Amino acid sequence: MMPDHVHMLVAIPPKIAVSTFMGYLKGKSSLMIFEKHAQLKYKYGNRKFWAEGYYVSTVGLNEATVRKYIREQEAHDQAVDKLSVKEYEDPFSSNRSKKK
Repeated sequence: MMPDHVHMLVAIPPKIAVSTFMGYLKGKSSLMIFEKHAQLKYKYGNRKFWAEGYYVSTVGLNEATVRKYIREQEAHDQAVDKLSVKEYEDPFSSNRSKKK
C-alpha cells in the first residue's frame, strides 16, 4: 500500500449524499491538517491537499479490485500533478532556461 493514501470504512446515513460527505470530510480535514502542520502550506501552496477524486464501494468488493483501483488512481494523480507544475520561461533571457 502507498503511504500517501487513506482508506476508511464509513457508514453514511441515506439522507446524506456521498459527494456531500466526501466534500465535507476532505475540506474540513485539510483545514485541520494545515492548521496543525503549518509547514505543509509551503509544500502544497495553492494546490489542494487531497486528490481530486475518491472511490466509493460496498464492503463486498474483493481486495484485487480495490488494489487495481488504487494503482490506477495513483497514475491519475501523478498525471494531474504534472499538469499543475508550471514551467516559466524568461522572455528576456538569451539562455531561455526553464525554471520551476
